[in-house]
Amino acid sequence: MLPDHAERLLRELHVSLGLRKRPEDVAQLIQDLFRARNTEPDPATAAALDKATEHSLHRLWHGYTSMLEDFARPVGAQRQLARASALFTNVADLAPEAGDDPAEIESVIRRAGDEIRRAYGDNDFGMDRLNRAERAEAGIGEISKRQYNKRFRLLRRMEAKLARVVHEQRRRAVTITGKGALAHTLPYETFAADPDTAAFVAYLTARAHMRSIFTNGTQRRPYDDVADALFQRLRSEPARTNWYAVAHAHPTAEVLGHVSDGDLARLLVRWNRFLREVAGLLEAAWNRSRLERDTMIVRPGNDSSTWNQAAQAWGTARTHWFALLTELGEERILDRVCPGKVPRLMAADVAYWHRRSGGGLHPDTLVWAELPLPWEVLRGEAECPRSLVEEVCARHRVDPVAGGWTAQRPAPQAVRFSRTPELVHGVAVGDPLMASALRSAGVFSGKGKHAAALEWL
Repeated sequence: MLPDHAERLLRELHVSLGLRKRPEDVAQLIQDLFRARNTEPDPATAAALDKATEHSLHRLWHGYTSMLEDFARPVGAQRQLARASALFTNVADLAPEAGDDPAEIESVIRRAGDEIRRAYGDNDFGMDRLNRAERAEAGIGEISKRQYNKRFRLLRRMEAKLARVVHEQRRRAVTITGKGALAHTLPYETFAADPDTAAFVAYLTARAHMRSIFTNGTQRRPYDDVADALFQRLRSEPARTNWYAVAHAHPTAEVLGHVSDGDLARLLVRWNRFLREVAGLLEAAWNRSRLERDTMIVRPGNDSSTWNQAAQAWGTARTHWFALLTELGEERILDRVCPGKVPRLMAADVAYWHRRSGGGLHPDTLVWAELPLPWEVLRGEAECPRSLVEEVCARHRVDPVAGGWTAQRPAPQAVRFSRTPELVHGVAVGDPLMASALRSAGVFSGKGKHAAALEWL
């Protein structure tokens, strides 16, 4: 039985799986958890945590950071629900959180619709409204045309709002999954069954949730020496570790080797479903604005935010899917269906920065441009066997295995811990107070923000 303080810390770590807390602050929670459990970490873990917590918000800037510690949440239907409770007698006042619950919003729309004899989905203002005679026949003749129309319009707007809330909530879930895989879906009981497992999953997820930095090089990798020290604790106690929970965030061959075939199959089904969902988002973004596939440079009218979020989610899902197929001994599926990687769109000024510093188009972009579109592959409309991917990779001198095109990626090597920078549109700024000032002043925002960032750098 854990002490109450340790239980509170575990719950705070669990909540962090869906947030964007700085890894330093998650490391501080882990350090506090060791103390609350009256457990001494091994010297390597203690040293790694000490290095990370030197920069935690408990010790710097009086607990201040300019960065939001959450992923952007959609605006709920609180205003519309409040209006509905004022206009409809069978809609009571609701708690604020009801505006973020699609099921509750739909229930209100249906109950309110019953009051004016309107069926859910009847949104045609010309065809679906009741005239005076029809209102009288339906038993609501006391409602004037003006009052009836007011209620009808509100319910029509509420249905449109509900659709937006559902879409934006799903987009947020896709963004979080693209960053931190399925860790945020772990139930508390599974997450907290082993505190050391919880510590590793929470820290690695915090690292994965870090924002991208404006750079013409590679982004920092999530698996650092702090994560590695926490993982070594799991490796030293394999019987106690909850490997199924670890597999939600860290699908290496070693981790998956400890997971039962039944749990592996369940994860594979979830990732397969998610892969198809993300493929649909990519296709929709592709159809809205045809992209410059040979360069993947943003053009006017491209929805780069949606595409890049979906591309990252595709990469994460594909990595887990490949790893699970391999562990289950079903790698031969890739001989028939081997969908390619999806690159992000790059801003034109970033592409210029690449060229100016002696770089060029990434070879992966050339491979992507020659392969069938991934959503067509998943639907069976285009063939993309592993042999085709290997052929295209060879043509562009890309290693298909090391590059993750045709096989499970090798286990990541730990990188050195580095403190989380304060960012303004991806540009690292010296301290949070300066970052807030620059953000308020609109520096690096709007047109030409990356060109401005180049000058800043």
